[in-house]
Amino acid sequence: MVPAYGRILAAVCALATTANAVVPVEVKGKDFVNSKTGDRFQVLGVDYQPGGTSAVNGKSDPLSDRDECLRDAALMQRLGVNTIRIYNLSPDLDHDECVSIFNAAGIYMILDVNSPLYPGYIDRTAPWETYNKDYYTQVFGIIEAFKDYPNTLAFFAGNEVINEDSVKQVPQYIRAVQRDMKEYIENHLDRAIPVGYSAADVRPILEDTLNYFMCEDEDSPKSHSDFFGLNSYSWCGDSSYKKSGYDVLTDMVSDATIPVFFSEYGCNEVQPREFTEVATIYGEEMSQSFSGGLVYEYTQEDNDYGLVKLNDNDTASLLVDFENLQKQYAKLDMERISASNSSQTNVKPVTCSSDLIKNGTFSSNFTLPAKPPGVQKLIDNGYDKVKAGKIVDVEDEDVKQTIYDHTGEKVTGLKLKVLASGESNEPGSSGSSSSSGSGSDDDDNAAGIVAVPVGLATIAATLFALVML
Repeated sequence: MVPAYGRILAAVCALATTANAVVPVEVKGKDFVNSKTGDRFQVLGVDYQPGGTSAVNGKSDPLSDRDECLRDAALMQRLGVNTIRIYNLSPDLDHDECVSIFNAAGIYMILDVNSPLYPGYIDRTAPWETYNKDYYTQVFGIIEAFKDYPNTLAFFAGNEVINEDSVKQVPQYIRAVQRDMKEYIENHLDRAIPVGYSAADVRPILEDTLNYFMCEDEDSPKSHSDFFGLNSYSWCGDSSYKKSGYDVLTDMVSDATIPVFFSEYGCNEVQPREFTEVATIYGEEMSQSFSGGLVYEYTQEDNDYGLVKLNDNDTASLLVDFENLQKQYAKLDMERISASNSSQTNVKPVTCSSDLIKNGTFSSNFTLPAKPPGVQKLIDNGYDKVKAGKIVDVEDEDVKQTIYDHTGEKVTGLKLKVLASGESNEPGSSGSSSSSGSGSDDDDNAAGIVAVPVGLATIAATLFALVML
């Protein structure tokens, strides 16, 4: 017979593997907010696409290898991020273990629904040729696959589709995609996962792009963006608010009625990157206009923007950029950053009008293309070729791979720590990277890290019930 304390310990351990670490985030006015507490949610994140676009081949994607996800989630906990953006995913793969690991680590996901593989994208030179039912097998497939995960923060309907090479009609097609996605979400999801667009920093049309996507049109009320991402690399080296042009960007988005954040930032013209822009993005001058940002990018690829280098022998090396970013995150005043502000959440939407568009090269036409044949049926009945994912049990777990810091010393004590229910990761909450001879569990406990995945009240109630057996 198992002693009472043994049954109690087993029950508590079982509870420790089943809690959802995060609660969904929603949009209120120009802020992301925690749907339970009402606190403002600022994106502190990284763009995450290990191996680049070629790594998505129908057999694997960034969320299909459990061991790799556990390694990266543990490193991201130490880095201090709360959000990852993933550009390319296969809706047919099993993502349960990876997503559950990031969820347990307190890390949200912003997912691009498109794919570089045909038919998963809108052709910017002829959007009418790719806007079809086949395209929506990718788009609705991603929504179906990720709709039930609590840490699915948002979906991007497009990334830099509008640029110097795009035809003038492209904005209408992206708004149509947003319309169709939001109708699908309304019909088949139990919560309204936000949908938005990620824009290139093309200054002559950037303000027009924001105005075009954030305004609300009574003829197509679901087609506007719920948020707006900006890919900008204007802060290089030890720059400043004015020298980088961040003051211009802040002024440009100050009257936005939806959340705006950097969906990519981190210029690499000066190396190593010091990430001095972090203090400004989350500082007093910008944080009321911007909802944070995502650093490009987590893994070192050919374009030399990485924070972590994945080696051929299944080891990984933290680049000096990783540690520089970690130091900048650690300086942030998270209490101020997360404070709610009614002036942010109670803003009135802007009505679509051609007057919003200042540059004559940008579309001022808000009449959207009709849905392609067969798409309305998918919206009404759902896309049943993809199985919805679900959260699975996750425990505290040591990272199996060997990790080195930028000096070549081994990083010790690296493990995934399951956060308390309702918590998201933030700088300093999971310790800092340590080299050989440091980073023990005792050090983590001394730093105030508590890996308790369920509320104390729940545990107490369970203990009491078991003791009474």
